[in-house]
Amino acid sequence: MSAHGDVDLGHTVAGWTGTCLALLGCTGAGVSVCAAWAPGIWLGLGFVVAAALTTWLLHLAGWGKPSGPRAPGDWDWRTRDTVARAGHADCLGCRLGGSRRAAAAAPRPRSAVPLPADSGA
Repeated sequence: MSAHGDVDLGHTVAGWTGTCLALLGCTGAGVSVCAAWAPGIWLGLGFVVAAALTTWLLHLAGWGKPSGPRAPGDWDWRTRDTVARAGHADCLGCRLGGSRRAAAAAPRPRSAVPLPADSGA
């Protein structure tokens, strides 16, 4: 039991990779500000953008987490999301992944066929 209770914190390969790259970028930009080195600031900010793109691509490849809670057996950070290839419903990242992925992730309309009425005679 952790201090956070029994919850899914969403630790994934995509999340850890993006966090590490963003931390490197922010640190590099901060050191460059202190050293008054303008190219280093842009390089650090480039790392932050690369972190966002890398995290998004890893999410699309299945190394992220779907929206909502996961089953306790899937909480390990190395667990791969098997439905990511088709896209997640209500996921902006999946919709930005392309028209095929957006179509797969779009909510399906309910069938227009009416159910038979209960005669209840």
